[in-house]
Amino acid sequence: MLGFAVMEIRTIHANGVEFAYLTVGEGPLALCLHGFPDTAHTWRHLMPALAERGYRAVAPFMRGYAPTEVPADGAYEDAALVADVRALHEELGGDADAVIIGHDWGAFPVYPLAGRFRRAVTLAVPPPGSLAGTFLDYEQLKRSFYIFLFQTALAETAAAGPGFLENLWRDWSPGYDASEDLEFVRRSIGAPANLSAALGYYRAMLGTTPRSGRYPAVEPGVTGPVLYLHGAKDGCLGADLVKDVLSHLPAGSRAELVGDVGHFLHLERPAEVNRLILDWLGPAS
Repeated sequence: MLGFAVMEIRTIHANGVEFAYLTVGEGPLALCLHGFPDTAHTWRHLMPALAERGYRAVAPFMRGYAPTEVPADGAYEDAALVADVRALHEELGGDADAVIIGHDWGAFPVYPLAGRFRRAVTLAVPPPGSLAGTFLDYEQLKRSFYIFLFQTALAETAAAGPGFLENLWRDWSPGYDASEDLEFVRRSIGAPANLSAALGYYRAMLGTTPRSGRYPAVEPGVTGPVLYLHGAKDGCLGADLVKDVLSHLPAGSRAELVGDVGHFLHLERPAEVNRLILDWLGPAS
């Protein structure tokens, strides 16, 4: 097995942003997108396995997450994320054999772009429309308190406070030791500007921050088959709310509920999740 130490960190300019990214391996592009509150290091178990299968695994730090720069346009709406992925695919030399994997916020741009990649995988955030009114379920509203908190002027103070992010990880993935991940998170969004950028995704999602107008609206729907994975003990988005995922995905898609794991399932049970992903992707072309 290739080790974590062989990963390199590089930079690339795409969509007007200087992105930092981790990379390992040679071959067709495997683009790995992280979520919140997380970093590109979340893929440290999957990337070496992708490299062994003949892929060039690339995990960018998403816009605003250091060492990627805070974007000058201040845009964090879904269309900006989609534009980032399109540009990264092109600038990194991706072709028709490229694959894409997204967790949490990293899953959002995968759905409208799945058809541009040979294979696509999403984790922990189901396809558009699958939640519908269930998101307003009382128990889910309690889990989602942070989304509403992040719309307020108290957001930065609360999120920077002692134990806030640590407790999110604890609640979302019960029993998982996130100390290494949280150290990466502190380096990435510990500075005020980076923390505000990370919260900006949520403010754009609910319209608290107006759309920038710089990017065309994202067309609704999922553009290609997707493997969807969700942890049975996910404390961020309850597994009981994602039972109807396949009806919102194109033909040929697959959905798996991974038992006894939470929101960060790829970190909690990497061998099993890696196997599911690699079986879906197949060998590099």
